[in-house]
Amino acid sequence: MLHPRPRPYFAVATMLAVLTLPGVSGAMDADTAQALARQNNCFKCHSVDKKKDGPAYKEVAAKYKGKPEAPDRLVKHLTTGEKAKFPDGHEEEHKVIKAKDAAEVKNLVDWILAQ
Repeated sequence: MLHPRPRPYFAVATMLAVLTLPGVSGAMDADTAQALARQNNCFKCHSVDKKKDGPAYKEVAAKYKGKPEAPDRLVKHLTTGEKAKFPDGHEEEHKVIKAKDAAEVKNLVDWILAQ
């Protein structure tokens, strides 16, 4: 027997599937995230998989894996200029990310956490 109306769980599953497609609003866009990182010279101190003056993004993702506060914590770190520790022990204010809106920073954080 065919159901006259779609089941609510089907609608939710379909919506989630669409939102995770590349280029669809709400989905992380790796190219845009990397472009923002390049524009802000993030790769001077960080790389995806090798430690430089700052931790590798894979290391950051591993540190925050499964922690629900991770996105908010990283957004704060990237937007407030809080202190960052360097391998030699000294501390400096982390460079504040320049972005056109909060969604760009959130996308960058999502990309970092996806490594």
